[in-house]
Amino acid sequence: MTYQDIPAELRASLMKTSAASISTQLIRRGLRNVAIRGVRPLNPDLPPMVGPAFTLRYVPAREDLDAYGSGGDPQNIQRQAIEVAPSGHVFVVDCRGVTDIAGIGAILGRRLLQRGLTGIVLDGGVRDTHALAVTDMPVYCAGPSAPPNYTGHHAADMNIVISCGGVAVYPGDIIFGDCEAVVVIPRHLAEEIAADAVEMERRERFLFAQIEEGNSINGVYPPSEETLHRYAIACEHGLA
Repeated sequence: MTYQDIPAELRASLMKTSAASISTQLIRRGLRNVAIRGVRPLNPDLPPMVGPAFTLRYVPAREDLDAYGSGGDPQNIQRQAIEVAPSGHVFVVDCRGVTDIAGIGAILGRRLLQRGLTGIVLDGGVRDTHALAVTDMPVYCAGPSAPPNYTGHHAADMNIVISCGGVAVYPGDIIFGDCEAVVVIPRHLAEEIAADAVEMERRERFLFAQIEEGNSINGVYPPSEETLHRYAIACEHGLA
């Protein structure tokens, strides 16, 4: 199976945007269910997370298959996924919204970091959160949880369509995360979403400055024709 990374130019453009601007651009194209619910970053001070999705799906654990030591089974799909998830991708896990059991811990998270993945997202708990929070790996989860994976999860499949935080995630979708949210961008829309979100960020910085100068919100947000004209002039002179 082959995995497609994204061009460096697209990654760089998305790194200049925000979850808020990307969400707005997706909504303008009719896509409303794009923000993964119930997840927060372990370290909100890290740069934005960007990468294609590599997915893992959990089902409820069953006692004859899942017990202490079962992670050593070479057929364990979670461990297989850890070793085949490609560099540059975001590891996205369907935990069925179960928050009181860890979907991943520090050792496996560090292995993903070592292998060049750019982030981890799961709608469940994470154990050893401090050990992960101090790394350069962005991790978005429902919060800390001490009970290990096998007490409630069984890895059933990888690199398939999953649900994470109530959002459909297809392998290869572009995952973006910042201190505010994680959003899912359909791969075929990524370039145009990135371009429009970068422009939106640029214009909003200009509008923010207008408010800081004491201008009324009326005519600034949303911008009137006069405000847009001032913005165009500022862009021409490299002031926006």
